[in-house]
Amino acid sequence: MYISSKRGVKMTKLSGFNVRSSRQTEWIDITAGVQQAVADSGIAEGICVVFVPHTTAAVTVNENADPDVPRDVDYALNMISPDRVEFRHGEGNSAAHAKTSLVGPSITLIVTGGRLLLGTWQGIWFNEYDGPRTRKVHVRVMGE
Repeated sequence: MYISSKRGVKMTKLSGFNVRSSRQTEWIDITAGVQQAVADSGIAEGICVVFVPHTTAAVTVNENADPDVPRDVDYALNMISPDRVEFRHGEGNSAAHAKTSLVGPSITLIVTGGRLLLGTWQGIWFNEYDGPRTRKVHVRVMGE
């Protein structure tokens, strides 16, 4: 879709890709896939929204240099929302739903120079809380 503006042509592009988890709880670095969606959009300046349409998976930005960071965050989330016999949800994955609510289904990032603006140690993580599964990641890039 193109909308005229005084500064230039505004564009929006929706794309996506699948992520396959191999464990019940897993962090998967999707930075390269999101960056590819930004590059394919042809948008140089704008924003990028990454959305995960699932109730037991999430997306976040965090350090991608030290593999202990995902482990430590998972440990913290397990302390906040452990599996409990008191949970009533019939599928048995209430802790996964709670973790998804805490982390969230989407993030918004700045696009500049046709690339994601991320800090030195930052990466984009798909967080699986009820795997293994094949999941969808949607990427909407908006700008000019």
